[in-house]
Formats: sequence, structure tokens, C-alpha cells
Amino acid sequence: MKIAVLTLGCKTNQAESMRIEHALNKAGHRIVDISGEPDLCIINTCTVTSKADYQSRQIINKALKNNTKKVIVTGCYAELNKEQLENMGCDIEVIRNSNKDNIINMIPNGFFSNNTSFNMHARHRPIVKVQDGCNHSCSYCVIPMARGRSRSVAVDDVINEIKSYESLGYKEIVITGIHLGTYGCDLKPKKTLSFLLHNILKNTNIPRIRLSSLEIKEIDDELIELLKEGRVCKHLHIPLQSGDDNILKLMNRTYSVEDFFSGIEKIFKKVPDIAFGTDVIVGFPGEGEVEFNNTKQLIESIPFSYLHVFPYSSRPKTKAATFTKQVAGAIKKERVSILREIGMIKKQDFIRKNIGRTLDIVIEDRSCDRLIGTAGNYIKVILKDSSDAEAGMLVNAHILGYKDDIAIGSLVKNL
Repeated sequence: MKIAVLTLGCKTNQAESMRIEHALNKAGHRIVDISGEPDLCIINTCTVTSKADYQSRQIINKALKNNTKKVIVTGCYAELNKEQLENMGCDIEVIRNSNKDNIINMIPNGFFSNNTSFNMHARHRPIVKVQDGCNHSCSYCVIPMARGRSRSVAVDDVINEIKSYESLGYKEIVITGIHLGTYGCDLKPKKTLSFLLHNILKNTNIPRIRLSSLEIKEIDDELIELLKEGRVCKHLHIPLQSGDDNILKLMNRTYSVEDFFSGIEKIFKKVPDIAFGTDVIVGFPGEGEVEFNNTKQLIESIPFSYLHVFPYSSRPKTKAATFTKQVAGAIKKERVSILREIGMIKKQDFIRKNIGRTLDIVIEDRSCDRLIGTAGNYIKVILKDSSDAEAGMLVNAHILGYKDDIAIGSLVKNL
């Protein structure tokens, strides 16, 4: 059977979709793009913003108009809009997030059931989901409603999944979760993310391990020490959301501006070559010029290597949707533009600081006659003189310069 797996949203969704693709491939099915006339289309949706809702509906309609015989819809948008989707027609089946891992069991085996190969072209840095759900209640977020309470994957199961990717020749894995920093709190006995990372380092040989998004107050001394390990990527993504204490309180975030700044400073002193990325929400209800300027000034004072800037999006059934002092769309658009410009400057500054260094690169794609990859510190790199390398390899590259927000490097040697 030809099956398309389409994914929107976070790294957790991407990890889940990759597991589904892997299982379908082993069962003898052929994974195709939506343009490849699939017999079945599996759509893993997102609902983090109103734009994500729109994109989810758009891709569902595209699949239905593509004469796909059957469409399975799952993910967070499907979780919160199950009845609406089921009314769209008999060609749609909605699968709850809690039942997502059973999708493979709903599909008959393909013609080549002994096939154990896996098409590696889609992602050369596979994502491993170790945690799901969230116990927190940020006032703007619907994800706890869609994902439920925090649940952790057993350490041995994580290790086994990483070993399977290792056996397939992958050079990097990305550890992710909906609220990754709470990993292990629900296990008996309790575990921590540091405990998991230590076990991954001890029991696997995967060359590169990357952590996805973590909250600032969940990065403790033990985790910082593990960031010094050679196989752990010197890169953290730490959401800020706002640089104003009053807005952070309205958002129901669990830290202050001082907590965030001092936490970043502490990490930077112990791991000085680390790359920091962050998320910022612009135009949250109550954000006036003073609050926005506080955010702008804090961002300018921190050595971020990149920013993800989003306009606030009101989500149904959240506390923030009831707040007064909603910010006009035109103002949000202007503020987003200002911060994204700062983000571009910071990204270029970070790349410039790496000129002359030799970085380890996982090659991910080819563009014309050049290869594109990702460094351990998350810089995107175009490789010159790359005839001896191919996608999936881990190589060393000397950084020569940059164009726009992409570094340019010369291949040194394969690793």
C-alpha cells in the first residue's frame, strides 16, 4: 500500500510520525509524498496557534481532494476538533493522541512484510520522543488539553530506540518531549533528564545527542555538566516568551526575568561555546510599549544565536482568551518584524564568531552541487568541495564565511 504521512507542528509530532513511517516500512508499505497518489494519508496535526489550525484544515482538505481513498487524522488539532472532523465525511477517521501509536495496527501488512529497510532520506537527525503531556497551565496554551498530563518513556525503551537508529547508520538523535524537563517525574522510582542523558551516553554509541526545548529553571548543575560531554551538542533552546515580569505572570510562566537572565549567565559561564535559541510571543494581552521594550532590551542583552518570534494567537478555552487589553494585529505585526530583525542580526553575529573554527556537521541535503548540513551548535552550513561526502555523513568542516543566515564551509574530513 502507498501511504503518505504528513506532519505539522512540534518535534514531538515529528518523532511520532517518524516512528509510524518506520513501522509502516517494516510492514511492507511504501511511504510516498501526497503527490504520489497514496492509498492512505495519515495527517499528524497541530493546534498551537490559529495559523496551525488553518494549516491543519488546509492539508486535510488537500488530502480529501487528492482522491486519497482513506484519510487518518491525528494530533492535537484532531484531538480538540474530533466531532467537527468526523462530520467532514466517511473518508476521514480521527485517532486520539492517546491511541496514535496503534495506527500501525489498524493497517493491514503490505506485500513485502519481510522488508526491514528504512528510507533514511526524510530526516538525517531523527527525533526520539521520551516524554509526552504537560502538567503546567500557561494561560495561552491548549496543548495540556490535547496531550494530557506528563508521561515519560522508560529509560530502557529510549535506549533501545536510539540503538535502532544507531544500527541504521544515523549520526545524531534529538531528544524531545512536550515538556522535556519534567522527564521521569512520573516514573517509579522517579528519574531525571540528567539520569536519562547519562544512560544514553553510557549505553549507546550514537556520535551526537541533541536536547530540544527546555525551561530555564529545569537546567540544573548536573545537566550543565553533561553539556560538556563531547557527544552532547553545545546547543539549548530555552523559551523566554516575554522579557517583562508582569506579562510573564499573566502568561502563568514559572520564572522571572531575573531567573531567566541569571540562568543563561550561569550556563554560559560553564559552557562558553554553547548556542542559545529561544521562543518569544509578541502582542500578548496587556503588552504595551513599556512591556514590549522590556522584552526587546532583554533579548538584546543575551547572546542568543537565533530567535523564534510568534505573534500571540488567542486559543479557545484558554484563560488568556478572556483577558482584556488585547493587542491590535497591526501592532503585533510591527513588533514581530522588529524582533525578527534583531534575531537575524544575532544569528549572523553568532555565525561570524564561528568563522575560522572547524565544526562537526551532519549532512542533510544537497542543493545543486553543494551539500547542506547542521553543526553541533545548530548553525546551518553549506559545504563547498563536497564531492567526497553525501547526505547522512558526519563530517568536519572549516567555516569560511556566511551568506544571509547560512554559514559557508569547506570539507576537512569525514568522521
